[in-house]
This record gives sequence, C-alpha cells and structure tokens, in this order.
Amino acid sequence: MGDRLRAVDLARAAGISTQQVRNYVETGLLPPVERTDSGYRVFTDVHADALTAARALAAGHGWPTAGAVMRAVHGDDLETALAVLDASHAELHRERGELAEVLGVLDTLVTLDTPAADRGGLRIGEVADAIGVRTPVLRLWEARGLLRPTRERSTGYRTYSASEARLARIVALLRRGEHPFSAIAPVLAALRTGGSPERVRAELAGRERELLRRSLTRLRGSAALDAYLERLGKTVR
Repeated sequence: MGDRLRAVDLARAAGISTQQVRNYVETGLLPPVERTDSGYRVFTDVHADALTAARALAAGHGWPTAGAVMRAVHGDDLETALAVLDASHAELHRERGELAEVLGVLDTLVTLDTPAADRGGLRIGEVADAIGVRTPVLRLWEARGLLRPTRERSTGYRTYSASEARLARIVALLRRGEHPFSAIAPVLAALRTGGSPERVRAELAGRERELLRRSLTRLRGSAALDAYLERLGKTVR
C-alpha cells in the first residue's frame, strides 16, 4: 500500500482543504480508507495518485464526469468508467464538427452574391419569388428562428425589410449547399448584430483555440487516469 499519509498531507500537496479530501473519500473520488484503532483515517500513496487523476480529469472533463469515472473505477466497473470518458470525448468531437460546419457556411458566404433588396416592406410571396423558394419554406425558416419578418397592422401579412430579404437569400443559397440549420443560425445571428463574415471568422478562431486547449487538457486527464489504472492493476492488455 505504500507509506502512510495523513489527510493534511494530501490536502497540502493538492492545495485543497482536509475537509475536501474527506469529501472526496465519501463521494468515491478517492478509494476507501482504513482507520487506526483510534479512528484516524489512514491514507496511502494510492490515494495521492487517485487525487492526482481525479483533479486532472476534472480539469479536462469537469467534476461531474471526473466523479462518475472515479466512482466507477473504485467500484471495479472499468467498462462504465471508460464509457463515461468516451462520451465526454464524443461531446468535444461533436462541438468540433459543429464548428467546422459553421466555418463551411462562412466559406460559402464569402463567395455569394447577395445584393440587398431594392426596397423594404416586401411581402412573403415577393421574397419567395425573388429567392426561388415556396412561401411555406420561408415560414419554416421563420419558425426555426432564422428569419424575423414583421407584420402589417391592418392585414397581419408578413413583410420583409431589405436586410431581412437579404438574409432570406443567404439562407436559400446556404440550404442549397446542404448546410444544416444549426450551422446557419449562429452566422445569421452574428450578421444581425453588425458583424461581417470576417469578424465572425475571427470570433470562431478563438473558439477553435479554446477547443484545442480543452482537447489537450482532456488528453492529460486521460493520461493521468491511465497511470492510476496501471497503479491499480486495472488495465486490459
């Protein structure tokens, strides 16, 4: 089991309180501890390794995921631990895929010729004819939050300003390129707030860097877990 340690020793090494160490034991983040005849908890270097792994996992995946993984490990359920970890990595992969889709929209948008309408107050039929879709399609895009037509007070008819008609044209062209709504929506939202495709791309570049940072942090967490599993003899060869 290695050298005996006190809760305060683990706490000092990790920069946390002794109460947090006790909480980690009670919640399964650390393995069970033995007690002396006088009731004192006895920690070992195995607990130190577990604490290192748990904190590395939490840095990359968050405490809920780290807790689920470590509890499964200490419950001798390696399959569940790895499944939880895989799901967390899959979520990051999904985010990266969505970002790639949005960047693809921007690449398409740069090449589009989308002049603004000559006048405002266009009715839905006029916009549909201008961009080559049916009126139910425009209503669907409105329902999905992509378009925001106003209504005439007297008739209740939908009307589109010049800028809204331009956005409708952009949506039509992007949809013909088979871009998903999930990728189109954030681009339109940025354009509505005065952003240009170049500005949106700059913002997304920051998100790309953040995804890279999170990916590397998760990799380090997985490496720490692997080292802990090796220590416990729970690896599969």
